[in-house]
Amino acid sequence: MEQSKVKRFGILTSGGDAPGLNAAIRGVARTAMDEFGMEVIGIENGYRGLIEGKCRKLEPEDFSGILTRGGTILGTSREKPFKNYTIYENGKTAVDKIKENYKNWGLDALVILGGNGTNTTGWLLQQEGLNVVGLPKTIDNDLVMTDVTFGFHTAVSIATDAIDRIHTTAHSHNRIMIIEVMGHKAGWLALHAGVAGGGDVILIPEIPYKIESIAKHLEKRRDAGKEFSIVVVAEGALSEEEALMDKKTLKKNRLAMKHSIAYRVAEELEAATGLEARVTVLGYVQRGGIPVAQDRALATLFGTEAAHMLARGDFGKMVALQNGKVCGVPLEDIAKKIKKVPLDDQMVLAGREVGTCFGD
Repeated sequence: MEQSKVKRFGILTSGGDAPGLNAAIRGVARTAMDEFGMEVIGIENGYRGLIEGKCRKLEPEDFSGILTRGGTILGTSREKPFKNYTIYENGKTAVDKIKENYKNWGLDALVILGGNGTNTTGWLLQQEGLNVVGLPKTIDNDLVMTDVTFGFHTAVSIATDAIDRIHTTAHSHNRIMIIEVMGHKAGWLALHAGVAGGGDVILIPEIPYKIESIAKHLEKRRDAGKEFSIVVVAEGALSEEEALMDKKTLKKNRLAMKHSIAYRVAEELEAATGLEARVTVLGYVQRGGIPVAQDRALATLFGTEAAHMLARGDFGKMVALQNGKVCGVPLEDIAKKIKKVPLDDQMVLAGREVGTCFGD
């Protein structure tokens, strides 16, 4: 057994749940225990549990059978400690409570599993004196410095399956079928699921759309004898007018909408084409269920590397995949950044070449 710089560490999952979290927890914990003799403290409900002092020592049996399980055995929350202005006993802040519990529990490090917000908080905690190692989890695949995040492949598979199923009813009823998928700031999920599912139109935040362009494309399909169309919309898709708005105005504009973006697109397309449109919002179904093999393998790879980073004392980094190789990248290079779809991304170009309309 190798000598490790870490004897005991805490592990938590934060933000939205995603397929592969349990596989990653298992990868970290089993490697840490078996290879380095570390103790693992499971922190409940993300950063909230770290503030409230809710944790338990994890044993080998806790990781039995969780490789294929969706969700997270630790629970999660969207707690943001540095934006929590609650004053606790003796005038302590949420960050003070975290530092206190970290010390009282005898932790040498903290492993955090999450997306942009989680790893940004990890970077801030590193600056407060905690030793932090991050893992990249998000179905949106929008973390910079890594080729892919775990959870993404499963979400793409689920969304693609839904598009496949909707194809049959679209064909039967001769309608425009609009499928809304997650992706508030980046369109990776809509792009990959849309291409894989044969979407006729794909709308993503990075490519502002014009209803006139979409309507023209759909009318061209109708004139060619194709009586139905599939439109895949990321929840953060923007019209050309919205793309010119500042953040405050855009937020106000979105809050004023009665329903989500897919319903607005449906109304606009019905008015522009005279065709019937129906909406399906996939919502949280994209996060659930058994992770696909690719996410299980990726999460395990990331988890085992995190354990080795702990043993080396290689803190202040997130595990990443770059050009097919696992590595550690500084949390400060990830914090507060979003990986958007480039306009010349190969998947965008491939979509265009097979006749997909992106609304521009």
